[in-house]
Amino acid sequence: MSKKCQGQRKKKEQQEKRPATPTFLLELPLVVNAGQATRLRAHLEAARQLYNAILSQGQRRLRRMRADLAWQEARALPRTHKAERAAAFSALRKTYGFSEVALHEAVKGLRVGWIAEHIEAVLAQTLATRAYRALNRACLGKAKRVRFKSRGRGFSSLENKRNDTSLRFVLQPPEEGNAGSLLWNGDQLPALIDWKDEVVTHGLRHRIKFARLIQRPASSPRAAGADEEGYRYVVQLALEGKPHRKKKHPAGTSIVGGDLGPSTLALFPQQGEASLEVFCAQLAPDAKAIRRLQRQMDRQRKAANPEHYDEKGRIKKQGKKKLHWKQSKRYQATRQRKVTKERKLAAHRKSLHGRKVHEVVKLGSTIIIEKISYKAWQKQFGKSVGLRAPGMFVELLRRTVESTGGILVEVPTRTTALSQWCHGCGKKLKKPLSQRWHQCECGVGPVQRDLYSAFLAAYLDPADPIPSCARYQGYWEGAEARLRAAHERLTQRAKEGQTLPRSMGLTRARARLPESSGGPPLEPAFLLKREGREAWAELLEPPSL
Repeated sequence: MSKKCQGQRKKKEQQEKRPATPTFLLELPLVVNAGQATRLRAHLEAARQLYNAILSQGQRRLRRMRADLAWQEARALPRTHKAERAAAFSALRKTYGFSEVALHEAVKGLRVGWIAEHIEAVLAQTLATRAYRALNRACLGKAKRVRFKSRGRGFSSLENKRNDTSLRFVLQPPEEGNAGSLLWNGDQLPALIDWKDEVVTHGLRHRIKFARLIQRPASSPRAAGADEEGYRYVVQLALEGKPHRKKKHPAGTSIVGGDLGPSTLALFPQQGEASLEVFCAQLAPDAKAIRRLQRQMDRQRKAANPEHYDEKGRIKKQGKKKLHWKQSKRYQATRQRKVTKERKLAAHRKSLHGRKVHEVVKLGSTIIIEKISYKAWQKQFGKSVGLRAPGMFVELLRRTVESTGGILVEVPTRTTALSQWCHGCGKKLKKPLSQRWHQCECGVGPVQRDLYSAFLAAYLDPADPIPSCARYQGYWEGAEARLRAAHERLTQRAKEGQTLPRSMGLTRARARLPESSGGPPLEPAFLLKREGREAWAELLEPPSL
């Protein structure tokens, strides 16, 4: 064996044995002039076309593999025979070249001509990896199809695999000024580094694994840092280590039970106050303005494409024929205004998520919640889920808890059934979603349903998440008062005028109020049908069943 082959083999073995290390991200804005912005857009356009090409080739391989009779035979194997199924599918993938390594080889033949002038070999491999992950999701049934990147939407990000070639970030030593810049295709893009920021200072002390270039839309070309097309450019550095934690964000040591709803979040720490709040209550989407912009876009699209509409203003059916829509400059400007509003709303939502995550981590290091199907929530509570994004919040909570050495446990809802189970008698009684209070014949309750579920989650055993009556008997006496106090605080906020959803167990009475009252009273839902109205102090004292 030649020395060259031995060196390659030794290098490959070292790479395989390299242990995985924790990674965190640091984002820095870039200063880009007009010429550099033009070249960056050309590079990203070449990356888009190369990505679509390798995605198309991988899709053809996937279709041929699924059309093979051996695919159906492999699917017919019992799921209990895991080794046989894995061997059958692995043989099919190898036969049809449906693997990450095979797409890395295929992209070599596609990176030719003018595309090779814009995209280096290492970046082409990262694009092939990105395409394979999208195809593999469709292969495993986690996605219905893959999406090609259109010219209108563009290609907004590109990353490298390492930081020693092609797209890389270079940081000068302290004696030379501590300046940093992104190097790519002969361009040097300086980064804005605030060394007074403790997060930035902490991040740049760590080893840079790779860099990622991101193109983001600004509100207009006249916005600060935007190019003539209305885009800003930032670099994301993947750094080795753990992210910085500010002193104002300490991590707790208790166990916290949570119950997350489409619009509410109930928390019950084993040590501390319980709470029930509206999830992302500060979000204020300007629905009327967005609806007006949508109607304006519809009128502009109709004026520019009259041939696509019938005499009643409906879009003509063309069968499988694809309609080609013309877009006026005013239509594009209106769409940009709508995108800006939605972008600001998404940024506000992400900020609220981060703030709430730190509040939860401050309560404890072990968080126990129920595993929810957020896709099912989208079908049933589409408007609320689209506004508050609970799945995104849970993912951010998981990463933050793990970075502090804690753990997020998601227990299965079918075995636990926390909202239907009673710790007093051990019975499960199915409740409709409209029933927001738990009160059992054994004497447990009344207590707000979400708060009660959070209490049950706080004392579950993660190793055996099946609740038992004996486990909760010693905790209920002190917990009941904390649950009532949490709902009292909620009622007080409602008195002060805060709008609360009906899922919190409060609703407005229709009777006229006395003159001394500042607003309509809020009562539990099961008190509404009573002829007399109870005082505010009795709101949390519903009659026993």
